Amino acid sequence: MKKFVTLIAGAAIATTMATVALADDLVVGVSWSNFQEERWKTDEAAIKEALDEAGAKYISADAQSSAAKQLTDVESLIANGADALIILAQDTDAIAPAVQKAVNEGIPVVGYDRLIENPDAFYITFDNKEVGRMQAREVFKVQPEGNYVFIKGNAADPNADFLFSGQMEVLKEALDSGKIKNVGEAYTDSWLPANAQRNMEQFLTANNNDVDAVVASNDGTAGGAIAALSAQGMAGSVPVSGQDGDHAALNRIALGTQTVSVWKDSRELGKAAAKIAVEMAKGTKMADVEGAQKFSGGPKGVEMISTFLAPIPITRDNLDVVIDAGWVSKETVCQGVKTGTVEVCD
Repeated sequence: MKKFVTLIAGAAIATTMATVALADDLVVGVSWSNFQEERWKTDEAAIKEALDEAGAKYISADAQSSAAKQLTDVESLIANGADALIILAQDTDAIAPAVQKAVNEGIPVVGYDRLIENPDAFYITFDNKEVGRMQAREVFKVQPEGNYVFIKGNAADPNADFLFSGQMEVLKEALDSGKIKNVGEAYTDSWLPANAQRNMEQFLTANNNDVDAVVASNDGTAGGAIAALSAQGMAGSVPVSGQDGDHAALNRIALGTQTVSVWKDSRELGKAAAKIAVEMAKGTKMADVEGAQKFSGGPKGVEMISTFLAPIPITRDNLDVVIDAGWVSKETVCQGVKTGTVEVCD
């Protein structure tokens, strides 16, 4: 009997050690849509750090803005032993077969920052409608009337429409009353600044430069719009919104050519996504993830399990927030800024 108990105890210890080894051997695969936006490198660093702390391995692939390549990227990550996937979708519809393949193989999927409408994929992002509201509010404060241009995000990314929906909520009354007028609205293919600049140039030409405000949906598109305005000698006189807290955008805010960048601390997003991916790889159900809530606000109304982080609008008045948080250095924010023009730079 004593020998039997010893054997059982030994088996239990072996099982426990195997479980620990399994946790340490976890592989999390991350499929990035591209690395052309400054912020994704920050997200990646946060994900890597969180996975290191959890004893999990990081592998990744860069789709380089190709929806077709991202499909094969996800298959490669699965073939390379990914126990969980974090996917920043280039095209949220095109990625569906790869996500379903992972789900069918029992591999948990975290839809990162961009909605993938599959009920078996966890969705983590910031409140993108609120980001859109913040963008519109800050531009409207500066320019409560006149001709508005809307530089939207990539049409294949649901976030583009979430943002625009939030913007319209804030501006609807002014649009309906005629206080402001929509004189240009376009999606920006792949969120590329060059495409945003081209769209902005066309709107300026169509309106004989009679544009009073630009609601751009992220800092990259804001940069493109500002380049077009600058070519016409209008940069700094036309309020422009953005988001992401890109370092170049924060410097533009200090310089006065951009009005707001809605800051989404992607360090927190990356950390949370990595933690969730590891938890689910270990068997935690999506609904049991801390902070999880139901969400069905996507284009197809699919009920998802999600978590949302809170964004912060950054203007000239509170640039100290991102500096104090260690997001960016004062030197970067204040480069080229004249003494006495911005409090945080003095």
